Amino acid sequence: MKTHRPKRGSLAFSPRKRAERIVPRLRSWPECDEVRLQGFAGYKAGMTHIVMIDDRKNSKTYGEEIVLPVTVIEAPPMKVAGIRVYKETQYGLQIVKEVWTNQLDAFLDRRVKIPKKSHDLEALKSVDGDEVRVITYTQPYLISGVPKKVPDVMEQKVGGKFSEALEYAISKLGKEIKVSEVFKEGAIVDVSAITKGKGFEGVVKRWGVITLDAKHARSSKHRRVGTLGPWLPHRIRWTVPQYGQMGFHQRLEFNKRIIKIGTNGEEVTPKGGFPHYGVVRNDYVLIAGTVPGTVKRLVRIRDAIRPPKAEFTGVNVVYVSTSSKQGK
Repeated sequence: MKTHRPKRGSLAFSPRKRAERIVPRLRSWPECDEVRLQGFAGYKAGMTHIVMIDDRKNSKTYGEEIVLPVTVIEAPPMKVAGIRVYKETQYGLQIVKEVWTNQLDAFLDRRVKIPKKSHDLEALKSVDGDEVRVITYTQPYLISGVPKKVPDVMEQKVGGKFSEALEYAISKLGKEIKVSEVFKEGAIVDVSAITKGKGFEGVVKRWGVITLDAKHARSSKHRRVGTLGPWLPHRIRWTVPQYGQMGFHQRLEFNKRIIKIGTNGEEVTPKGGFPHYGVVRNDYVLIAGTVPGTVKRLVRIRDAIRPPKAEFTGVNVVYVSTSSKQGK
């Protein structure tokens, strides 16, 4: 009888190399009829747990109190630096017009070279396009837990019809946008971030290969693959598990739920602050479950591109844990 032994590890994200940028890239956006930004960004502070009334209609604990782990993301207001108008062509979306504001932070000079002759708003109003996106940047200098001042720059799509989206983008140019203007409590979102880097690792930890016993391993080398492949083809295939970089990869998790959006960080900050982060002092978002990345890592939030069919009646948070995470 032939032994069924499936492959160890997934090849879906190969090659497993380090991410090029700390800001994750979103390559697609869902359709939205509401005129607003479809994405936001914040910095991961840590995790805690809450007690809420289960509002999932098909759940066995519907209407009862449940304990839920949540991730705290500190999300101070983002600023709009510019507007981009895209046109759909046979080669995909192409930039038709780009306009930047004069009201930019001095710290932004450290990140990008700011265009000096791209402030013609009148020319932007007469442009015909298919999609409007705004160039936004974060304000990490408002956060005590993130030890940097240089903003992170990214694009966010504006929902709604083209004319309405363009008018909204022009009205927000050079101004701040809060997370409460973009998302509501109970919304289903996708979360993207760069995972925690683990450096150079072997095949056992990197791919989940089983260790060899003494009968099969030569020279007492157990933590390696049993074979690198057949004699022909006379090369090592890319599908063979090998050692190398592990972690610090871009990952996107679908269908996370926003539990709460607040303005007072004391409501979620544990006694003594979050380990390796500190105190939350700005607007924050509670997302059910875990989020990729380590503490202080930038996290991008986007409208769910394939939302579930589950029905919810409304978020009702009873208790948010602020007990110490210091082990005392």
